[in-house]
Amino acid sequence: MGGIRKYILLLLAGSVIFMALFAYLAYRAFHLPNEVDRETVFLVPGGQGLIRTARLLEEGGLITNRDIFKFGVMMKGQERNLKAGEYLIPATQSMNDIMEILVKGDVIQHSVTIPEGWTSYQIVEYLNELFRLSGDIETLPAEGSLLPETYNYTLGTSRHDLIRRMQADHDTLVMRLWNNRQPDLPVHSVEEAVILASIVEKETGLAEERPHVAGVFVNRLRRGMRLQSDPTIIYGITHKGFLDRGLRRSEINDPENPYNTYQIDGLPPTPIANPGKASLEAVLNPMQTDDLYFVADGTGGHVFAKTLAEHQRNVANWRRIEASRK
Repeated sequence: MGGIRKYILLLLAGSVIFMALFAYLAYRAFHLPNEVDRETVFLVPGGQGLIRTARLLEEGGLITNRDIFKFGVMMKGQERNLKAGEYLIPATQSMNDIMEILVKGDVIQHSVTIPEGWTSYQIVEYLNELFRLSGDIETLPAEGSLLPETYNYTLGTSRHDLIRRMQADHDTLVMRLWNNRQPDLPVHSVEEAVILASIVEKETGLAEERPHVAGVFVNRLRRGMRLQSDPTIIYGITHKGFLDRGLRRSEINDPENPYNTYQIDGLPPTPIANPGKASLEAVLNPMQTDDLYFVADGTGGHVFAKTLAEHQRNVANWRRIEASRK
């Protein structure tokens, strides 16, 4: 019996020593840097646990042994704290470093920039093509309800959530600008301000010109003059914000187009695009000017005029520029 007892004690002692040695080696391996010499994108899908995460890390070459990774994570009590998402793993990271990255949850931030003056149709078409987003948009948001800006998002973000952020940012900005507008403007509501801003947005791509263009339109509204803006006609034809040809005379003379500001008084029924901050600011704090007309100057900007006679000379000059280019 004594010999058996000693044998058992030796086995137990050996087991303890082996376990201690394994724990030491595993701990050491858990903290050794890997040999990956570049940044690596690693995805932790939602709903997966430690076992699958360890397997994917091993298959991706980011760790050398899935069991050691699992052991180290469990020893640190983090097995339930690994967060789903898309991560950028730097070069030469240890298993411990990778665990801390996944626990911290600093996922990759992507960005999408919505250009000023895009219509809701253009924005939705663009978002539906971005593969990192989820959930297709099938119904267009109201024209003029989105704020063109740069938005950050993470892999799998809902397109609908992104649209809601654009709408919320638009509402916040418009109300702030509306509350600080010039007095006695001929726009009587936030909605009218956005409509006019969308026209300014489509008329000029130069930020420095927008207050001047807005000043011209404000003057025309005050005098009861029609806005006579080509982009409004285009929107009424396509509702997409662009036309792959020039306007026809019949379209300019068309009284059935409710957006035709050559034929209707005042503003069109809705915005014709989603205006950016600069155009909204320009409409609510326009330049003080006596100008009533403007036309392209051939350099990307416009030349302004106070009288019809002066404007007609500017138009004739623009026609000569167009003819020389053709």
